[in-house]
Amino acid sequence: SAGLIFLFYVAFYTFLAGLFVLTMYVMLQTLDDHKPTRQDRLTTPGMVIRPKADETFEIVYTIQKTESWDMYAQALDKFLGPYNNSLQVLKNDECTPDQYFLQEDSGDVKNNPKRSCQFNRTLLEECSGIDDRYYGYQEGKPCIIIKMNRVIGMFPGKDGQAPFVTCAAKREDSDKIGELQYFPPNGTFNLMYYPYYGKKAQVNYSQPLVAVKFLNITTNEDVNIECKINSNNIPTGHERDKFAGRVSFKLRINTN
Repeated sequence: SAGLIFLFYVAFYTFLAGLFVLTMYVMLQTLDDHKPTRQDRLTTPGMVIRPKADETFEIVYTIQKTESWDMYAQALDKFLGPYNNSLQVLKNDECTPDQYFLQEDSGDVKNNPKRSCQFNRTLLEECSGIDDRYYGYQEGKPCIIIKMNRVIGMFPGKDGQAPFVTCAAKREDSDKIGELQYFPPNGTFNLMYYPYYGKKAQVNYSQPLVAVKFLNITTNEDVNIECKINSNNIPTGHERDKFAGRVSFKLRINTN
Protein backbone atom coordinates (compact mmCIF):
# COMPACT_ATOMS: atom_id res chain seq x y z
CA SER A 1 0.00 0.00 0.00
CA ALA A 2 0.95 3.66 -0.35
CA GLY A 3 1.47 3.99 3.42
CA LEU A 4 4.00 1.15 3.57
CA ILE A 5 5.88 2.52 0.56
CA PHE A 6 6.01 5.94 2.22
CA LEU A 7 7.35 4.45 5.48
CA PHE A 8 9.95 2.46 3.53
CA TYR A 9 11.31 5.58 1.85
CA VAL A 10 11.29 7.52 5.13
CA ALA A 11 13.32 4.78 6.79
CA PHE A 12 15.61 4.42 3.77
CA TYR A 13 16.46 8.14 3.51
CA THR A 14 16.80 8.42 7.28
CA PHE A 15 19.36 5.62 7.15
CA LEU A 16 21.27 7.35 4.33
CA ALA A 17 21.24 10.67 6.21
CA GLY A 18 22.50 8.95 9.36
CA LEU A 19 25.23 7.19 7.40
CA PHE A 20 26.32 10.51 5.86
CA VAL A 21 26.41 12.25 9.27
CA LEU A 22 28.40 9.36 10.78
CA THR A 23 30.89 9.42 7.88
CA MET A 24 31.37 13.18 8.22
CA TYR A 25 31.82 12.86 11.98
CA VAL A 26 34.49 10.17 11.62
CA MET A 27 36.29 12.20 8.95
CA LEU A 28 36.26 15.38 11.05
CA GLN A 29 37.85 13.49 13.95
CA THR A 30 40.92 12.95 11.76
CA LEU A 31 41.38 16.66 11.04
CA ASP A 32 43.54 19.08 13.00
CA ASP A 33 42.26 22.64 13.43
CA HIS A 34 45.81 23.98 13.42
CA LYS A 35 47.58 21.93 10.77
CA PRO A 36 46.36 20.47 7.45
CA THR A 37 46.28 16.66 7.44
CA ARG A 38 47.49 16.57 3.84
CA GLN A 39 49.47 19.14 1.88
CA ASP A 40 49.64 19.11 -1.91
CA ARG A 41 52.28 21.77 -2.27
CA LEU A 42 55.45 22.59 -4.16
CA THR A 43 58.70 21.67 -2.46
CA THR A 44 60.07 25.06 -3.51
CA PRO A 45 58.24 28.10 -2.06
CA GLY A 46 57.35 31.09 -4.19
CA MET A 47 58.74 34.58 -3.67
CA VAL A 48 57.15 38.02 -3.91
CA ILE A 49 58.43 41.60 -3.88
CA ARG A 50 57.24 44.83 -2.34
CA PRO A 51 56.39 47.44 -3.44
CA LYS A 52 54.18 45.78 -5.99
CA ALA A 53 52.58 48.30 -8.32
CA ASP A 54 50.48 45.84 -10.33
CA GLU A 55 50.43 42.30 -11.71
CA THR A 56 53.17 43.13 -14.22
CA PHE A 57 55.88 43.43 -11.55
CA GLU A 58 57.22 46.67 -12.97
CA ILE A 59 58.69 49.50 -10.92
CA VAL A 60 59.05 52.57 -13.10
CA TYR A 61 59.49 56.14 -11.90
CA THR A 62 61.19 59.48 -12.57
CA ILE A 63 63.46 60.86 -9.84
CA GLN A 64 62.40 64.50 -10.33
CA LYS A 65 58.68 63.65 -10.22
CA THR A 66 57.81 62.92 -6.60
CA GLU A 67 54.32 61.70 -7.52
CA SER A 68 55.86 58.93 -9.65
CA TRP A 69 57.71 57.27 -6.73
CA ASP A 70 55.89 58.45 -3.60
CA MET A 71 53.32 55.65 -4.02
CA TYR A 72 56.15 53.11 -3.73
CA ALA A 73 57.40 54.69 -0.50
CA GLN A 74 53.87 54.73 0.93
CA ALA A 75 53.33 51.08 -0.04
CA LEU A 76 56.53 50.08 1.78
CA ASP A 77 55.51 52.12 4.83
CA LYS A 78 52.20 50.28 5.02
CA PHE A 79 53.79 46.89 4.44
CA LEU A 80 56.48 47.39 7.10
CA GLY A 81 54.13 48.85 9.72
CA PRO A 82 53.59 45.50 11.53
CA TYR A 83 57.37 45.08 11.72
CA ASN A 84 57.88 48.17 13.88
CA ASN A 85 60.13 47.25 16.80
CA SER A 86 57.57 48.46 19.35
CA LEU A 87 54.93 46.05 17.99
CA GLN A 88 57.30 43.11 17.61
CA VAL A 89 58.46 43.40 21.23
CA LEU A 90 54.85 43.27 22.44
CA LYS A 91 53.75 40.17 20.55
CA ASN A 92 56.84 38.11 19.66
CA ASP A 93 59.86 36.54 21.34
CA GLU A 94 63.53 37.38 21.08
CA CYS A 95 64.81 34.06 19.77
CA THR A 96 68.23 32.44 19.50
CA PRO A 97 69.50 33.09 15.96
CA ASP A 98 70.91 30.51 13.52
CA GLN A 99 68.85 27.59 14.80
CA TYR A 100 65.31 26.34 14.24
CA PHE A 101 62.66 27.41 16.75
CA LEU A 102 61.04 24.03 17.36
CA GLN A 103 57.75 23.86 19.27
CA GLU A 104 56.60 20.29 18.92
CA ASP A 105 53.40 18.86 20.40
CA SER A 106 53.63 16.35 23.21
CA GLY A 107 51.53 13.40 22.08
CA ASP A 108 47.88 14.42 22.13
CA VAL A 109 48.72 17.60 24.04
CA LYS A 110 48.88 20.43 21.52
CA ASN A 111 51.46 23.13 22.11
CA ASN A 112 49.17 25.94 20.90
CA PRO A 113 49.25 28.81 20.38
CA LYS A 114 52.86 28.65 19.32
CA ARG A 115 55.23 31.53 19.84
CA SER A 116 56.90 33.50 17.07
CA CYS A 117 60.24 35.24 16.74
CA GLN A 118 60.68 38.98 16.40
CA PHE A 119 61.56 40.37 13.01
CA ASN A 120 62.33 43.98 13.78
CA ARG A 121 62.09 46.57 11.06
CA THR A 122 65.50 47.93 12.02
CA LEU A 123 67.10 44.73 10.65
CA LEU A 124 66.53 46.21 7.20
CA GLU A 125 68.84 49.12 8.09
CA GLU A 126 69.03 51.54 5.12
CA CYS A 127 65.86 49.99 3.68
CA SER A 128 63.84 50.15 6.90
CA GLY A 129 62.33 53.56 6.11
CA ILE A 130 63.38 54.84 9.53
CA ASP A 131 66.42 56.97 8.61
CA ASP A 132 65.32 57.43 4.99
CA ARG A 133 61.55 57.60 4.75
CA TYR A 134 61.72 57.54 0.95
CA TYR A 135 63.63 54.22 0.81
CA GLY A 136 66.20 55.64 -1.60
CA TYR A 137 63.71 56.31 -4.39
CA GLN A 138 64.29 60.06 -4.32
CA GLU A 139 68.00 59.61 -5.13
CA GLY A 140 67.77 56.78 -7.64
CA LYS A 141 68.89 54.10 -5.15
CA PRO A 142 65.61 52.27 -4.49
CA CYS A 143 64.97 49.47 -2.02
CA ILE A 144 62.99 46.33 -2.89
CA ILE A 145 61.65 44.06 -0.15
CA ILE A 146 61.54 40.29 -0.79
CA LYS A 147 59.68 37.66 1.15
CA MET A 148 59.37 33.91 0.75
CA ASN A 149 55.89 32.40 0.79
CA ARG A 150 54.84 30.55 3.93
CA VAL A 151 55.01 26.75 3.82
CA ILE A 152 53.86 24.82 6.89
CA GLY A 153 56.56 22.60 8.36
CA MET A 154 59.32 23.64 5.94
CA PHE A 155 62.96 23.46 7.05
CA PRO A 156 64.67 25.68 4.47
CA GLY A 157 68.29 24.84 5.34
CA LYS A 158 70.34 21.98 6.76
CA ASP A 159 73.61 21.74 8.68
CA GLY A 160 73.01 25.19 10.11
CA GLN A 161 73.13 26.89 6.70
CA ALA A 162 70.34 29.44 6.27
CA PRO A 163 68.77 30.23 2.88
CA PHE A 164 69.73 33.54 1.30
CA VAL A 165 68.63 35.74 -1.59
CA THR A 166 70.68 36.81 -4.59
CA CYS A 167 69.55 39.16 -7.34
CA ALA A 168 71.00 39.58 -10.81
CA ALA A 169 70.05 41.15 -14.12
CA LYS A 170 68.81 38.98 -16.96
CA ARG A 171 71.49 38.16 -19.50
CA GLU A 172 70.69 41.03 -21.86
CA ASP A 173 70.92 43.55 -18.98
CA SER A 174 73.89 42.12 -17.08
CA ASP A 175 75.97 45.29 -17.45
CA LYS A 176 73.19 47.60 -16.19
CA ILE A 177 72.38 46.39 -12.67
CA GLY A 178 75.38 47.88 -10.87
CA GLU A 179 76.17 47.25 -7.20
CA LEU A 180 73.66 45.75 -4.77
CA GLN A 181 73.41 45.87 -1.00
CA TYR A 182 71.45 43.31 1.03
CA PHE A 183 69.75 43.67 4.43
CA PRO A 184 70.03 41.72 6.70
CA PRO A 185 73.66 41.09 5.69
CA ASN A 186 74.08 38.55 2.87
CA GLY A 187 70.32 38.56 2.23
CA THR A 188 69.75 35.78 4.77
CA PHE A 189 66.45 34.34 6.03
CA ASN A 190 67.54 33.32 9.53
CA LEU A 191 66.68 29.76 10.58
CA MET A 192 65.02 30.94 13.80
CA TYR A 193 61.89 31.92 11.82
CA TYR A 194 61.28 28.30 10.86
CA PRO A 195 59.45 26.01 10.84
CA TYR A 196 56.15 27.78 10.30
CA TYR A 197 53.25 26.04 12.04
CA GLY A 198 50.25 27.63 10.32
CA LYS A 199 48.03 30.69 10.71
CA LYS A 200 45.88 29.25 13.52
CA ALA A 201 48.70 27.72 15.52
CA GLN A 202 51.08 30.67 15.12
CA VAL A 203 48.83 33.70 15.02
CA ASN A 204 51.56 36.32 15.51
CA TYR A 205 54.02 34.93 12.97
CA SER A 206 56.06 37.61 11.20
CA GLN A 207 57.60 36.47 7.94
CA PRO A 208 61.31 37.29 7.68
CA LEU A 209 62.23 39.77 4.97
CA VAL A 210 65.23 40.62 2.82
CA ALA A 211 65.80 44.09 1.40
CA VAL A 212 67.85 44.78 -1.72
CA LYS A 213 69.17 48.28 -2.40
CA PHE A 214 70.24 49.17 -5.94
CA LEU A 215 73.16 51.56 -5.54
CA ASN A 216 74.06 52.56 -9.09
CA ILE A 217 71.69 50.93 -11.55
CA THR A 218 71.72 52.26 -15.13
CA THR A 219 69.11 55.00 -15.52
CA ASN A 220 66.73 55.76 -18.40
CA GLU A 221 66.74 52.09 -19.44
CA ASP A 222 64.70 49.00 -18.60
CA VAL A 223 66.60 46.57 -16.39
CA ASN A 224 65.09 43.08 -16.07
CA ILE A 225 66.00 41.53 -12.73
CA GLU A 226 65.59 38.10 -11.19
CA CYS A 227 65.96 37.35 -7.47
CA LYS A 228 66.14 33.76 -6.26
CA ILE A 229 66.42 31.77 -3.08
CA ASN A 230 69.65 29.83 -2.49
CA SER A 231 69.53 26.91 -0.10
CA ASN A 232 71.09 23.50 0.42
CA ASN A 233 67.66 22.12 1.29
CA ILE A 234 65.33 23.72 -1.27
CA PRO A 235 65.34 22.49 -4.88
CA THR A 236 65.77 25.15 -7.57
CA GLY A 237 62.74 25.45 -9.82
CA HIS A 238 59.97 22.86 -10.15
CA GLU A 239 58.42 21.02 -13.06
CA ARG A 240 54.99 22.34 -12.04
CA ASP A 241 56.16 25.94 -11.66
CA LYS A 242 59.34 27.19 -13.33
CA PHE A 243 59.12 30.40 -11.25
CA ALA A 244 59.16 28.59 -7.89
CA GLY A 245 61.90 29.92 -5.66
CA ARG A 246 62.42 33.06 -7.76
CA VAL A 247 60.76 36.31 -8.72
CA SER A 248 61.36 38.50 -11.76
CA PHE A 249 60.57 42.19 -12.22
CA LYS A 250 61.49 45.22 -14.30
CA LEU A 251 63.10 48.28 -12.77
CA ARG A 252 63.41 51.57 -14.68
CA ILE A 253 64.61 54.82 -13.15
CA ASN A 254 64.24 57.90 -15.32
CA THR A 255 66.21 61.07 -14.70
CA ASN A 256 64.11 63.35 -16.92
